[in-house]
Amino acid sequence: MKNTLINTRVRSLEEMMADLIATVEQTSLEMREFKDEWRHQSEESKKEWRDEMREFAELMQCDTVKFKESTNEILDRTERENAKFKESTNEVLDRMQCDTAKFKESTNEILDRTERENAKFKESTNEVLDRMERENAKFKEDSKRDRRELNKQLGEIANKQGRMTEDLVAPSICRILREVVRCPRRFECGSLVRPRRTHPLDKSRLKEFDVIADCGDYVLVNETKSNLGPEDIGKLMDTIEEVREYFPEFRDRKFIGSLATLYAEESLIKFASRKGILVLAVGDELMDVKNEPGFKAAIF
Repeated sequence: MKNTLINTRVRSLEEMMADLIATVEQTSLEMREFKDEWRHQSEESKKEWRDEMREFAELMQCDTVKFKESTNEILDRTERENAKFKESTNEVLDRMQCDTAKFKESTNEILDRTERENAKFKESTNEVLDRMERENAKFKEDSKRDRRELNKQLGEIANKQGRMTEDLVAPSICRILREVVRCPRRFECGSLVRPRRTHPLDKSRLKEFDVIADCGDYVLVNETKSNLGPEDIGKLMDTIEEVREYFPEFRDRKFIGSLATLYAEESLIKFASRKGILVLAVGDELMDVKNEPGFKAAIF
């Protein structure tokens, strides 16, 4: 029984080996056929590819020639157009250069003419200004001289009528006081013209004064004289003390004295200046201070 089973298995293996050999031979045959067919198809494909590449190369060569010819034509045309443009540009530049030279020349002529005209105008203007300045100076001098002469005439008339104090001194006294003591504008300047006062302690004593002006801390006592003499300076000092006595409201103020006249001698002005007394006389502004520059009034 055992041998029979082994024999059966051997036969089965032999059959399987025969089938395997047959299968391998069939597969080898098919592989050879496939290889022969693939080689045939590959050679035909290569031939077709070479033919297509040859046609493409010939086509590219033809197109390259045409492209080269077309490019050359374009370059030639561009070169000709550039030459024309360059020639046209040179003509424009030459014309512009010519026009620029003419414009520059014309501009220089205009500037030169303008400069000459400005110089003439400046010279003419300076002449006019100089003449106007001389005329103005002459006019001021004439006006000053006329005003001074008019003031002298007014002074002589006022002196003859005995109104020199009212007409000449009174209108000038506050201006003079402000100039001398630098009284600020915030202080009001008051003036009394020919005031009459009774003595505060003795009612029987009545006295009239010429002109009294006050501004801030200062009081100016003025005496007007037709003919001013050295003795009037001493009398003015006495009058200042009387004003202090008759006007108790001014007692604590600082007193300044002045003498007014039509014309004052130089020697008398110097003498009064040494005493610290103001000397007023007819001038450009009705009555002017005649003391020398730098004069300081005495405080009493």
